[in-house]
Amino acid sequence: MSIRLRLTLWYSGLLAVTLVAFGFLVYYIVYHNTMQDLKEKLADQSRSISVQVNPFSGAMSLQLIGRLNPSIGVQLVNYVAGGDKGKVVQQSNNLGADPNIPDSKEIELPHPSLDQIDFSYRFMKYTVNDQPVYVFESPVSINSNQTAGLVQVVAFMDSQEGFLAQLRNIFWLAGTAGVIVAFALGMFLSRKALRPIEQVTEAAEQIQSGSDLSIRIPGNSQDEIGRLRYTLNHMLERIERAYNGLEETNIAQRRFVSDASHELRTPLTTIRGNVDFLEKIWSQPQQPAVQDVADREGTEVNRTLSAEERETMSREALHDIADESRRMSRLVNDMLSLARADAGYVVDKDRVSLKPLAEEAARRAAFLPRTAEWKIGPLDALEGVWVQGNRDYLLQLLFIFIENGFKYTPSGEVRLEAIRAGDRIGLVVADTGIGMSKEEVPHIFDRFYRVDISRGQTPGTGLGLSIAKWIADMHNASLEVRTKLGEGTRFIVWLPIDFSQPPEYGIMEASARPELPDRES
Repeated sequence: MSIRLRLTLWYSGLLAVTLVAFGFLVYYIVYHNTMQDLKEKLADQSRSISVQVNPFSGAMSLQLIGRLNPSIGVQLVNYVAGGDKGKVVQQSNNLGADPNIPDSKEIELPHPSLDQIDFSYRFMKYTVNDQPVYVFESPVSINSNQTAGLVQVVAFMDSQEGFLAQLRNIFWLAGTAGVIVAFALGMFLSRKALRPIEQVTEAAEQIQSGSDLSIRIPGNSQDEIGRLRYTLNHMLERIERAYNGLEETNIAQRRFVSDASHELRTPLTTIRGNVDFLEKIWSQPQQPAVQDVADREGTEVNRTLSAEERETMSREALHDIADESRRMSRLVNDMLSLARADAGYVVDKDRVSLKPLAEEAARRAAFLPRTAEWKIGPLDALEGVWVQGNRDYLLQLLFIFIENGFKYTPSGEVRLEAIRAGDRIGLVVADTGIGMSKEEVPHIFDRFYRVDISRGQTPGTGLGLSIAKWIADMHNASLEVRTKLGEGTRFIVWLPIDFSQPPEYGIMEASARPELPDRES
């Protein structure tokens, strides 16, 4: 059974119970008021009737003080003349047989026996000739201690019974119709109220059956369903972002593996070729003087190798192997750094004074291989400036930009300086090298990207700026790039300044040298 049907049945059942209770209450009130009015009417009519009794013979007669209501009849019962069972001695005309109506009968009301009269008055309901009547009965006494007769004032209840029966029918019909209408309306309203839940189910089924996470639940109501819709849409949005992030990460990882494989293939091929070459020229030292030896270019050499020539060729091969090994080492270290970045590695941070850090970077940069001139600009802006960061990673960040400047500046200069703007400090590395075009700038932080499209012409792994971007992100820093093709590039690392007070360290001097305990001999 669906929730919609259960809600409708509950609603209809409660409404039916309410209507039945309301109908019974209204019917009881109407019935009580109708009978109360009839009682008052009969009691008022009884007060307009007097009974004359002959104390010697016991004869009785009725006398009307006022006018008798046509819908009310009167009957007099004599217990003196009729014994204990009583005898009807007089009736009003409307209780007799009507000569104008065929088969009409005289109406004789039932009356109690003398021993049953123990009341001063009462109201009774009888059925006479299949007609309901309501009777007011009042005993007639002689000397206040002997009951001689009984006066019965009767009212025909045809109109009252018809009205009450009609009222009952109206209640039953109206109640049944109300329950049916309420059931139909409840089904409609419950379907409309539960429509957002159906939309949630449909959206979940669509997401389950496919991969479209952009599906959202429509609607903007401000009720509980609206809050549920907002929560689910927000959750779907976060799931979509997470899924897209994972998808982008997977694509980046596949591209990273492909690029890394390509980058590692070249040095491995070079190392393997040189090892094969060394193995060939040193494998048979006792060969004849004339032999076929493959040189490093793959051509056959039919001549005698002297010991000096073999040593020279071996040194060149070992030099190439060492260069390619260092290149592979740098590549593996860079890949390890980027793997940490992808894994969400968080660097340990502390308060770092920037001026000593920049001076150390400038001093070390002077020993790097280069063809450009290395200059140190003004660093006064770093005086007394502290940042929250990791000193080693910040030093690596500067070295990446400095080495990048040396690589792409065959002639000219590379310069380090500092600037300040409000609560941020900028470390500037500028060069007068080849520069970049505007189309290349958005891609320079991509992994394995190089300005020179033909790979290998510029030394490096193509991962340095990607690592620099990760280090900057770890320090809440922003990177600014200003460049022009053929004129050079200017990198600015903007770091937030730490304005908290650095800890103060003092030197404690002992006032007295503590005495050492005597050593036991």
